[in-house]
Amino acid sequence: QGQFVESGGGLVQAGESLRLACTASRTSPIVFRANTMAWYRRAPGQQRDLVARITGAHSGHSAGYSDSVKDRFAISRDNDKTTIYLEMNNLKPEDTAVYYCNQYPPVRHLWGQGTQVTVSS
Repeated sequence: QGQFVESGGGLVQAGESLRLACTASRTSPIVFRANTMAWYRRAPGQQRDLVARITGAHSGHSAGYSDSVKDRFAISRDNDKTTIYLEMNNLKPEDTAVYYCNQYPPVRHLWGQGTQVTVSS
């Protein structure tokens, strides 16, 4: 069991929205706020890919996105709660995947169980 706990997934129809949350259960806010954090996803039969990332407080919480989700997804963080979020709008069937969070670059032993997002057409 990794230290990241993801939640908020579910089954939705195309065009709907979901908000995912990921909490670092064993990290202090002081350490957490310095880390660049990211959301990743693994679609069925595919490798795990980077979806979005957000830098630490020292870099102004700058966000970056993959081309496939840019303008639809928004990543944010609450350092005091050691939590990051992923607001997903206008969901498409191709967004169906298990979503994970981790540091960026990812730390292998920190992967959690992920949260399943399924988008029906």
